[in-house]
Amino acid sequence: QVQLVESGGGLVQAGGSLRLSCAASGRTFSTYSMGWFRRAPGKEREFVGAVSWREGRTDYADSVKGRFTISRDNAKNTASLQMNSLKPEDTAVYYCAATPRSVYLRGEYDYWGQGTQVTVSS
Repeated sequence: QVQLVESGGGLVQAGGSLRLSCAASGRTFSTYSMGWFRRAPGKEREFVGAVSWREGRTDYADSVKGRFTISRDNAKNTASLQMNSLKPEDTAVYYCAATPRSVYLRGEYDYWGQGTQVTVSS
C-alpha cells in the first residue's frame, strides 16, 4: 500500500509560481507512476499530468503544457509539480495519485493523497 501526502499549496497572484510536493510512503515508490489531478469548484476532477515509473516519461494536459513540470525523486520517495505562469483558472484542489501502470497515465489510479488547495488571484 502507498500513502501520499501533498504539500505546497497556497495563494499566489496570477503569473506567479508554486511548487507542490507529494511524499509517498512504502518501499516500492519507484514502481509507481505518479499523477497529478485537480478539482475546481463545481467542476469534475481533471488530469493535470503524470510521470511514468518505467522510463520517466511525462504526459501533460493541454491546459498546463509548457507551464507545469512534473518530476520525481525515487531516492526521496517524492514527486513534485512545478507550476509557473499561474492563471486564475488554475485555482483548484490538487491531488497526487499513484498507479503501478506505466503506459497509459490518464487512467485509473490506485492511491490518492488528501489534496492541497491552490488559489490564483487575478
